[in-house]
Amino acid sequence: MSNTPLHQYRASFDTWGPWALLGAGVVTGTLSARLIGMDRPGIVATAVLVPAAVVLQLYWGRVKRKRPGPSRTGACLYLLRWAIAFVLTWANPFFAFYAVTGYYTAGRELSRRLVVPGLFLTAVTMAGSEIGGWPPHGLVLWLGFFLVLAINMGMVSVFTRFAEQEQTRLSVQADTIAELERTNKALQLALDENAALHAQLLVQAREAGVADERRRLAAEIHDTIAQGLTGIIAQLQVVANAPDLDTARTHLERASTLARHSLGEARRSVHNLVPVALAADGLPQALTQTVAEWGERTGVRAEFTVTGTAEQLHDEISATLLRIGQEALSNAARHARATRVGVTLSFMGDEVTLDIRDDGTGFDPAAVPPRTRAGGFGLDGMRARAERVAGSLTLESEPGHGTAVSARVPLVRDDR
Repeated sequence: MSNTPLHQYRASFDTWGPWALLGAGVVTGTLSARLIGMDRPGIVATAVLVPAAVVLQLYWGRVKRKRPGPSRTGACLYLLRWAIAFVLTWANPFFAFYAVTGYYTAGRELSRRLVVPGLFLTAVTMAGSEIGGWPPHGLVLWLGFFLVLAINMGMVSVFTRFAEQEQTRLSVQADTIAELERTNKALQLALDENAALHAQLLVQAREAGVADERRRLAAEIHDTIAQGLTGIIAQLQVVANAPDLDTARTHLERASTLARHSLGEARRSVHNLVPVALAADGLPQALTQTVAEWGERTGVRAEFTVTGTAEQLHDEISATLLRIGQEALSNAARHARATRVGVTLSFMGDEVTLDIRDDGTGFDPAAVPPRTRAGGFGLDGMRARAERVAGSLTLESEPGHGTAVSARVPLVRDDR
């Protein structure tokens, strides 16, 4: 809540209040002169001091415009005005209207150490007026004067304290408002920065999502079309060196089957990238078929085992494990020269593990060259697939002692 109107009222009263109170004193003093029995010296003093008060107020207005606030000049003018008001009140008690000006101007015209003395002088003038005028006649009136003076000073003290508390409250309120404005500005700047950062993060997230989707699509294409074409090429190479027509026909049929399977995978990938083998069957059935077809195609003894209680997995989990299994078998066919391969799917509480082991030549994992543009996705692709679904992939291999690949992923059930 703003205190601007209050400041405007105070400024207006400081300008016109003394004139209004002086006018009230002149009017009431003139009307009551005969009633209270003003003598000739009192009338003369009033005729001299009222114009003096007017000149004083005019000069004071000029001083305040140049040097607002407490000053030595202001203190002298305050004392001079009190003296004029005291004499006017001595001549006619109704000039106390003008004397009361000292109450509300002391705090703004006098320094802090002079405020109480200035208020005391004004209280003396007001107490004299309230007992009927100066000077008090008799002991009773003097006792009444001191009693009224004490009451006036008590009221002045109370009101002064209230005024100081109000001023302190207004000062604290102004500081609080200023601090809130600074805080609001800082908050707005922070919000603007956060909005810019949010927009930047959205762009980065979108770019990261696009890059991740590209990698995922590349892996899907590698695991479907590329592996199918690799198998077809291998079958055709066998056909080229087949000793008889029956053998060639057998491998041609296998190449044709691979081509149809790869075409189905490509069409399926265009729709939702879910492996064809998982379209109708669960992961155990899909792996059973994959391992059997791989063994038939390569002539390597391949066995598939399921341990634990099989459950229907989420499509993404099933697709991830199937692709890892296909890639591991493809690597074994190309590099391991194995005579036996074992694939185990294990359901263990809240995890699913797929282990692919072969008795091939093995290799040194630390010496694996980085993937090239002409190569497959290999170990990096399998590891990326597992990590994409919050899983992990480990590899154990040693030259001459075969290879073991283990993929461990969370068991996320199908929610359909």
